[in-house]
Amino acid sequence: MSAQRDDDAVRRYTEQFGNLLAETGWPRMAGRVFAAILSSVDGRMTAADLSDQLQASPAAVSGAVNYLLQLRLATREREPGTRRDVYVVQDDAWYQTMMSEDQALVRWADSLRKVLDASGDGTDAHRRIRVSLGFINYIGEEVKGLSERWIKRKAEIDAEIDADHNPGNA
Repeated sequence: MSAQRDDDAVRRYTEQFGNLLAETGWPRMAGRVFAAILSSVDGRMTAADLSDQLQASPAAVSGAVNYLLQLRLATREREPGTRRDVYVVQDDAWYQTMMSEDQALVRWADSLRKVLDASGDGTDAHRRIRVSLGFINYIGEEVKGLSERWIKRKAEIDAEIDADHNPGNA
């Protein structure tokens, strides 16, 4: 049973989601652009499409897209047969971004160990840095477990989606 797409409602709720991302620390335009691409029919939009839908300048869209590319929440592809770029949000964009943050945690921990070694045992700085390092190491371990659990959960979600789209095969 599939419902018809309501483009007006999608745009309205997409704008709300983009604004929610902005309220939680994202640059406003990056949130709006991400939400627009994410909710687009095929997960792909050109800069012109984004400017038009969001009523935003090309410069604003460009800055937002660069932010998303840096976070790996979007990728840039060449539109087949043209010289135009198309921006894509993959199904697993959140997962890919979070896993790339895991690498940042490793680098942060390595750097903090050096600061810890130089900070002097028993100092307040040593204590703060040791707690920070402990937290980063803890999060790194948790991310590994989350990754394993997410892979299993995503397989379940994919199966649910397949069943919803092919009810006779379930």
